[in-house]
Amino acid sequence: MGDTEAWRGQVGRMDEAALAAFLEEGIVCRLGCLDEDGWPYVVPVWFHFADGGYYVIPRQRSAWAALLAKDGRVSLSIDEAGAPYRKVSVKGQAELVEQPNVGGRWVPIANQMATRYLGEHGSDYLVPTLNEPRWLFFVRPLNTTTWQGVDWAKKYKHEAWGTGPS
Repeated sequence: MGDTEAWRGQVGRMDEAALAAFLEEGIVCRLGCLDEDGWPYVVPVWFHFADGGYYVIPRQRSAWAALLAKDGRVSLSIDEAGAPYRKVSVKGQAELVEQPNVGGRWVPIANQMATRYLGEHGSDYLVPTLNEPRWLFFVRPLNTTTWQGVDWAKKYKHEAWGTGPS
């Protein structure tokens, strides 16, 4: 990429290090599951990437928690609105780790999330709500797609654009 193309940023799939760094940022994930009628149900959620997958912690009364418990097919979309336009798409299976409870395995994970998303005020948010029961789900990725930068993947480019052989 020449200097005149630097505005595109690093283009292509993210390597493991870039992906890990991206997932450590405080970017909200959109989780898609299926409702009772088979329609997509999409909700913004906090997540924690560890153990090769994604932990999510819904409140006891979250509609999407009951949906995941019934049918674990899930998609995740994690992206940023501005440059360098990094994005991650995940097709996965949500596994129920804990039914709604107070003080379970979800607490240290929620603490890590709150700190990542809210910085020094993470505990100010989390501690007063620790008496609220929460579920713990783990989304095991079946397929993960990543992209970064401002350009089209080669499979989408047409030779007429001058990107293929002449």
